[in-house]
Amino acid sequence: MAVSISVVLLLLIIAVIFMRNGALKISHALICMLLGFYLAGTTMGPTIQSGLTATADLVSKLRP
Repeated sequence: MAVSISVVLLLLIIAVIFMRNGALKISHALICMLLGFYLAGTTMGPTIQSGLTATADLVSKLRP
């Protein structure tokens, strides 16, 4: 749960930065958000979730 909240916050921050710079319009952000919701409801949803979890686990084990 903590990983998904972190990913959502990171994506939200990136989207806000893009919108302030004019690189991302509100309509584009809404379409991307709807695509994410629809994609999560498909059979690809659990695969994407486990891939993100595995990536987060790998990154958390790296030492600088």
